[in-house]
Amino acid sequence: MDFSPLRSDSVGKRLRQTRVLAALAVLILVGAIVSDRLVDGFWARNALLTNLVASLVSVALTVAVVNEVIERRQLRRWSVLAQYVLIELVRTARLTWTTLMELLGLMFAEDQTEPSTGRAHLSAGAEALRDTPRMEQEMRRLLADPERRQRLHELIERLMSRSDEVLGRWAGVMLNSSAYAEIIDRHVELYSRLAWVGSLLDHFEPTDDDPRRRRLSRSSPAVELQGDFDDDWLAENLIAIAQLAERLDRGTLELAVRIVPSEWWVTRREAVASIPEAGGGH
Repeated sequence: MDFSPLRSDSVGKRLRQTRVLAALAVLILVGAIVSDRLVDGFWARNALLTNLVASLVSVALTVAVVNEVIERRQLRRWSVLAQYVLIELVRTARLTWTTLMELLGLMFAEDQTEPSTGRAHLSAGAEALRDTPRMEQEMRRLLADPERRQRLHELIERLMSRSDEVLGRWAGVMLNSSAYAEIIDRHVELYSRLAWVGSLLDHFEPTDDDPRRRRLSRSSPAVELQGDFDDDWLAENLIAIAQLAERLDRGTLELAVRIVPSEWWVTRREAVASIPEAGGGH
């Protein structure tokens, strides 16, 4: 039995499905024409079958065309807002994996005086992150150090505050469009994992005496369902979270750039620059 969560299909997958449906309908139509030539008068002698096949082909083509038009119109209707939200999700995912890597000592804070190195800096960090054996070694070393372990806990708290803000503000908006439901779902998965780990740390390794936070940690299902944990479990989950965040960083950015190409922003900037100032003609 498959216990994986139900996910919405991506836009590309749904469009491919409708195109396959349309292609199948065309193939059926071509097959009918060829068969009528090979078997003279076959369709004329089978009027009921002919009407049934014609109706199915017509419905399939209509559904494919309508779905294509609706999906593309939905994507274009509020694509600028969607890109803004996707960029915010990229920033949050990137903050998640890069700060974890910095804490591990496998990635260093970027030198702001050399912005041109940004892409190389991220590529080097991502390459180190994909080296799972090295990640496991460094993560266990971090967890064995009480001071760095506490800094990790505090980092998770900050990341959860950031993710709660972004998802709380924009998830409802993006879920109104089936086109972006899948990508939002993946980001919710990421921060659900992070919240699970954070709740366990809050309960078993509290960093302060805030009674409100202690009550919240006790009420977390993570404490009830997971219970206590060891460093192996913690290391494995933190590495999985960082690697998922890096994949979502790349994938979400690719989608954001695709829905509103950079060329559009250039033409838009030129169009705004050409608008005369108010009162300029007086």
